[in-house]
Amino acid sequence: MPDRDRDYVEFVEASSTTLRRTAYLVCGDWHRADDVVQDALYKLYLSWSKVDRSGNPLAYARRVVVNAALDIGRRPWRREVPTDRLLERPRTDDPAGAQADRDEVLSALAGLGPRQRACVVLRYYEDLSIEQTAEILDCSPGTVKSQTARGLETLRHAINRTRAVGPVS
Repeated sequence: MPDRDRDYVEFVEASSTTLRRTAYLVCGDWHRADDVVQDALYKLYLSWSKVDRSGNPLAYARRVVVNAALDIGRRPWRREVPTDRLLERPRTDDPAGAQADRDEVLSALAGLGPRQRACVVLRYYEDLSIEQTAEILDCSPGTVKSQTARGLETLRHAINRTRAVGPVS
């Protein structure tokens, strides 16, 4: 196997789980997240020589994943359909309380618009700076700040509403 391909395979093995989680948090669906990551990794492979020289292939891959997740949501046949719960693979190592909090946040996150969700995920889940987030989303830092602020406010309201109403039986 040529060095170029070996480097690519090592990168995919090291980063695909992170990219998949990011895609899921942006698009809200594990199956779509898988499609988004596959498309992103294909695009990354096609330009691997160029990207590899930049020294930060994860930043490029993350940008491709987020843009693809946002684009796929714009397609009319791929519109999100709100549901009362998110489908997610169960984790056995989460305590019950942490799982409930996590489900509550994921449900609230699903209620955000795509751009707000991307900003919140990149800023607080991926722990990127405003500038890095702006670069990935191809927008100004001011847009990132405003979309993040609106997204966080919407999340607060959604979580407060859920807690005020209590658990749904």
